[in-house]
Amino acid sequence: MIILHGKKVRLRALEPEDLDFLYTTENDTNFWKVSNTQVPFSKFLLKQYIENSSQDIYEVKQLRLIIEEIKNNKAIGTIDLFDFNPQHHRAGIGILVHKKYQKNGFASDALSIFIPYCFKVLNLHQIFANIIPDNKQSIALFSGFNFKKIGEKKDWLFIDGAFNDEFIFQLINE
Repeated sequence: MIILHGKKVRLRALEPEDLDFLYTTENDTNFWKVSNTQVPFSKFLLKQYIENSSQDIYEVKQLRLIIEEIKNNKAIGTIDLFDFNPQHHRAGIGILVHKKYQKNGFASDALSIFIPYCFKVLNLHQIFANIIPDNKQSIALFSGFNFKKIGEKKDWLFIDGAFNDEFIFQLINE
């Protein structure tokens, strides 16, 4: 049985065949403002990243999985854990679904799989998401899973020549 399998998507480890998908994703400047990326990635670096992606989450403190549409086995996005802190049982979560696949329930399906994985398998007590205020889709997505806005970082991100705030959303496993 595949643990990370939903109605529309499955979450899986990175594969060598994902190189072109990651290359396109990581170098799409539309995503840079939410990923804190400032420079393009080479295929060489991404190939190395994929080769090292099997490292233990406890060692590298992060995890990236591919969101794959079940009906055609196509990679449509990524879901990440970052700032993984096993001592305090918490991690940040980020999700990216390519624009042409948005508003189809894929992100929601991916989170419905990933949240239980974080709490039951990784034994996390809490997960958090950093979201810019104008990203209404992400705010609605995470709020729909009972993430609560717990704070706002003022002038936190410098995007397109202006300082922007960032919200912190948190889900605690009760």
